[in-house]
Amino acid sequence: MHNLITLGEFIIKNQRDFPYAKGQLTNMFSAITLAAKVMNSQINKAGLVDELMGKVGTENVQGEEQKKLDVYANKLFINALKARNEVCGIASEEEEETIIFDNESAINGKYIFLIDPIDGSSNIEVNVSIGTVFAIYRRISPIGKPAILEDFLQTGRNQVGAGYVIFGSSTMFVFTTGNGVNGFTYDPSIGVFYLSHPNLKIPQDGNIYSINEGNYAYFSDNMKAYVNYCKEIDEASNRPYTGRYIGSMIADLHRNILKGGVYMYPNSQKSPQGKLRLLYECNPMALLIEQAGGMATNGQQPILDIEPTDIHERTPFYGGSMHMMEQLHKILHA
Repeated sequence: MHNLITLGEFIIKNQRDFPYAKGQLTNMFSAITLAAKVMNSQINKAGLVDELMGKVGTENVQGEEQKKLDVYANKLFINALKARNEVCGIASEEEEETIIFDNESAINGKYIFLIDPIDGSSNIEVNVSIGTVFAIYRRISPIGKPAILEDFLQTGRNQVGAGYVIFGSSTMFVFTTGNGVNGFTYDPSIGVFYLSHPNLKIPQDGNIYSINEGNYAYFSDNMKAYVNYCKEIDEASNRPYTGRYIGSMIADLHRNILKGGVYMYPNSQKSPQGKLRLLYECNPMALLIEQAGGMATNGQQPILDIEPTDIHERTPFYGGSMHMMEQLHKILHA
């Protein structure tokens, strides 16, 4: 343990790799990790505390029934970021409108923050992994004035940072600032994140496919063809592949980044535009995948090149190991 590098030490040591933020990035990551520590503590006792279990009885902007944990996490991360004054605006899955901070300190903030506070919140009641995913952008509006909508509607290529926190058998914080991907594991006994997965690289090949096959009947013919391809016996390509689907995008992609594989949430008859949100789910995960040496697309173009038109815009999503993604595209476009 005495040889491990803490998150704070890592950031200080690698300041040269952060093209824009210096102390600001430290402050933002400090806010994220503080909220993550609180979440870790609350999640670990959720089965004993009724306040975090079950439904609120309201729906979010997507028409999805909110869980108590969704609401709790949303407030927690917003308050943690607001207190640092580096962020002038936040967009969240749980908020219909953007949150614009207009106090004197916040309007001088240089960054926009987009977040899905809890991905897979329904899993908490069955003790399955959940997570938080976020994207950071430099604002394009003038500093000293409140943020505007255009600050949020930037392509994923403009991200200056992205990451996720996964709450599972251990809690991990994985992030990129455009210079590779690094993972930090939380030691709850002393409240510190340690570098445990330096310079993460997704294997170029894999044998895991992740998709909700319960929607198979609604898939396009080409999507069905790829699922069938994954199940065929072919020793030369190490098929059939192994099917793994957790129901939390972060958990599925985290596994595939470490072990190799492909994750798919296509458009379908049920979800013609796809289901996952572009700005605060797909963009940050796509940046992480590309930085780790993989590929992420909507089936037609890289996720990071999509020009967004709405805060809660949805998109199909395919991401993972490079060679598996190339084969997927061949079948999708056959």
